[in-house]
This record gives sequence, C-alpha cells and structure tokens, in this order.
Amino acid sequence: MTSVIVALPKIEDAKSMKNVLVRNGVSVAGACITGAQVLALADSYSDGIVICGYKMADMMYSRLQEYLPSGFEILLLASRQVISEGIAESGVMCLTMPVKVHDLVNTVDMMIQAAELRKRKRRERPRERSAKETGLIKDAKEVLMRRNHMTEEEAHRYIQKCSMDSGTNMVETAQMVLRMMK
Repeated sequence: MTSVIVALPKIEDAKSMKNVLVRNGVSVAGACITGAQVLALADSYSDGIVICGYKMADMMYSRLQEYLPSGFEILLLASRQVISEGIAESGVMCLTMPVKVHDLVNTVDMMIQAAELRKRKRRERPRERSAKETGLIKDAKEVLMRRNHMTEEEAHRYIQKCSMDSGTNMVETAQMVLRMMK
C-alpha cells in the first residue's frame, strides 16, 4: 500500500486534512509540521505521497523533494500565484488553495493508483542476472553442448526445462549441471 504523509505548517491543519482523507478511504501514515518529521517518517516506507504546503517550519517543499527517497512524490498545496511562478514545470503535482475535498481526494487516489501501477510493473520486470550468473549458465550450456552434442539452443532449453521441472531458477540448475558433469 502506498503511504500518504500530510505536512502542513500548522498541526491543526495537518490533522484535519488527515481526518478528511481517512474519512474518504485514504490510509494516512502521519501528519507532520516539519520537513524533518516527514523525512523520518518516509524512511520507514519504500514509496508514497507527501501532501505538503509550499513552506514548512524548517524547509521549503523543494528542499524536501531533494531529500525524499526516490519512491516518493509530492502533492503541493499552494496559492495560484505561487503555482504560476514555475512550480508546475518542476514535476510536482499541484492543487490550488483553498482545496476542495473532492479535488484533494480524487488527486490523491489518482496518485496512489499511479504509484501502485509503477510498483506492480517493477515487480513483474524480470530481474537482471549478474555477470557471474550469466557465466555459470554459459558454462553449463558449453558442457552440455560438448558432452551431449547439443546445439546452444537445445542446451538452453534443457537447462530451462530442468529448472522448471525442479522448481529452481536457471542459475541453480546450471550449477547442478556443472557439478554432475565434472
């Protein structure tokens, strides 16, 4: 689940915005008044959304954006004048103050869905093999090609099939082939 952190200069405002979000089905990790509190809370999550004002007690939103972990996005709440001064081009999602509850909830929901989609795509992407792992698979294929007179494609398919049949990954199967053939 994508974590949401609310950071506004006044704790009453932060808590009331947190309550509004919770009443509308958004899980909120915390309400903060300083950037340091946000960063401390963000360190315990891998990704999320920080809803913040232009200026907090100890830092501006831009400094917070620099220090946040890479999986975090900012939803900036600011006046129309501040937003028109070039913030929109910085890649930060913005809402003008005063914020309508409907706009806030819809924007946060949209950001959460986008974050969840990115997380799902990251998980589904096959992981990269290291040079050592690639070398092990290559060595196992060469042994199979030499001893069993297989083509490279046949050796690859053999390792792949054994891997699937045994429920191990290809690197472990290649290691088993190398151990058995030595």
